[in-house]
Amino acid sequence: QVQLVESGGGLVQPGGSLRLSCAASTSIFSFYSMRWYRQAPGKQRELLAWMNDGRNLNYADSVKGRFTISTDNAKNTMYLQMSSLKPEDTAIYYCNVVLRVPLRTYWGQGTQVTVSS
Repeated sequence: QVQLVESGGGLVQPGGSLRLSCAASTSIFSFYSMRWYRQAPGKQRELLAWMNDGRNLNYADSVKGRFTISTDNAKNTMYLQMSSLKPEDTAIYYCNVVLRVPLRTYWGQGTQVTVSS
């Protein structure tokens, strides 16, 4: 069983920055894929950023150039650095990992990000 604990959400003004963290209960080398999603009220969950095998970073067009996914292997933690935030970035943000063996997916509890003046 893998546990993911998210932190770092909050209220930020448009144009501001936030860094979300997702701490895993096991080594992140155990994961084939690590991802960040978000879900705004009344909308489907949206895949924002992902990396496979610790490389091959990918971003959705909606966040490309503004969001950066990264990891700290020593802390077993994944991050999402968000900058130039817009009101439409307001959502609950979730981290997600795919464990290599057994092949299984785990979700963080979600953290609220609100972008408002």
